[in-house]
Amino acid sequence: MTVTVDAQTELDRTRFFIDGEWVEPRGTDTHRAIEAATGEPLGTAAMGTDADVDAAVGAARNALDNGPWGDTTPAERAEVMRRFAERLAARGESTARLVSRENGMPITLSNPFNGAAPAGLLQMYADLITTTALEEVRPSQMGSTIVRREPVGVVGGITPWNYPQVLAMMKIAPAMAAGCTVVLKPSPETALDSYVMGDAASEAGVPPGVLNIVLAGREAGSALVSHPGVDKIAFTGSTEAGRVIGAECGRLIRRVTLELGGKSAALFLDDGDVQTFMTGLAGTTFMNNSQTCTTQARILVARSRYEEVVEALAEYTRNLVVGDPLDERTQIGPMASERQLTRVLGYIDVGRDSGARLVSGGGRPKDLDRGWFVEPTVFADVDNSDRLAREEVFGPVLAVMPFDTDDQAVAIANDSNYGLGGSVFTADEERGIGIARRIRTGTIGVNYYALDLGAPFGGMKDSGLGRELGPEALNSYLEYKSIYASADRL
Repeated sequence: MTVTVDAQTELDRTRFFIDGEWVEPRGTDTHRAIEAATGEPLGTAAMGTDADVDAAVGAARNALDNGPWGDTTPAERAEVMRRFAERLAARGESTARLVSRENGMPITLSNPFNGAAPAGLLQMYADLITTTALEEVRPSQMGSTIVRREPVGVVGGITPWNYPQVLAMMKIAPAMAAGCTVVLKPSPETALDSYVMGDAASEAGVPPGVLNIVLAGREAGSALVSHPGVDKIAFTGSTEAGRVIGAECGRLIRRVTLELGGKSAALFLDDGDVQTFMTGLAGTTFMNNSQTCTTQARILVARSRYEEVVEALAEYTRNLVVGDPLDERTQIGPMASERQLTRVLGYIDVGRDSGARLVSGGGRPKDLDRGWFVEPTVFADVDNSDRLAREEVFGPVLAVMPFDTDDQAVAIANDSNYGLGGSVFTADEERGIGIARRIRTGTIGVNYYALDLGAPFGGMKDSGLGRELGPEALNSYLEYKSIYASADRL
């Protein structure tokens, strides 16, 4: 029988999870977590220093090189991961609520992404590693070659605040399955929920040093990226930060996966169904209050259907339920922080100044006098050269623009520095798939957009390097080795 466990009996987190234990920080800095819906204090968390990062990397290195983890078989790792999954699943409901309080994610979204998905990913990669051949023998000119895949080593995982649990596990699960150890540096904006993983790992008997968690800001994060004991960095965050991390990993000749920003396009063709499009907006455009890297905030509409779709968007956004993220009726919660609210309101001003037509929203909801709420906002007649069409807002602000032909729609969609998500809405699926093939983006849906945990996820252009999820993610935590041997091995 599954026993539900509260994710945290007290919200203060003043120690770090290093080498299987809760240890005191080396420094004295703390971060005060604020509840997104109220603006009230939620808890306090210690902030790590270079010394804390160094201790965590040392523990991870020791577990790999000298501890039991480096000698485990895939089956043994899978067993540990399944126990870890069970303990996370037992906390799923309360973890989801905690994340929603931290970053404003509607609870109906937080339950699957922060409550269920992390345990599901552990189970998925536990199953995958036990059915993956990590060694094969090939004939060669001199005899045979044993081709092995071995763990890349110590992984530094750096994660953002928008989907904190699932994005962390998208790194932890394949890394553990491959036989790596992990140092996780979560974002201060979701300072509290990351340590739920430490609680669950400790209860599950994950060996010391396999998973280490140190909350820290940019300076200590830089120390993790540059640490000589780290073999790979897996980062999700802004393109600006990704450039810095990628440059440093290039200098160090260190493996890196970068899942970065986006400014994706949703294409509504001349034969599209408006109701299908409106239904799909929850996943394409407004998921997690549009604080999602795949948000399709550029809405490209066939000119013959343009005003019809603009009016439908205005009506749809006016009727969205904006409010308490813990209320299951809520469709749009608050922005994750006051800083994020200021950013989104600033882009609404950019839209006004550009001369675009404001058709709905444009400010703070009048009936919500606390917390970091913003009205879902739609601008029509946006030019693809405008800042509102070029830059990632990371909030519910849409830029709608017309096109005349399929070729023009593809050209506008591809006229972006980013390439992460996208969608095509049409009555003719073959036509939609044909257009999808022409758009330079890592993921794209036809008549819907929904992340598939079993398929590779990542971006092109400024949206990143490498892929997460699916069997492809496992490969990014493995190194190839060729052992030249005799023909007797065949």
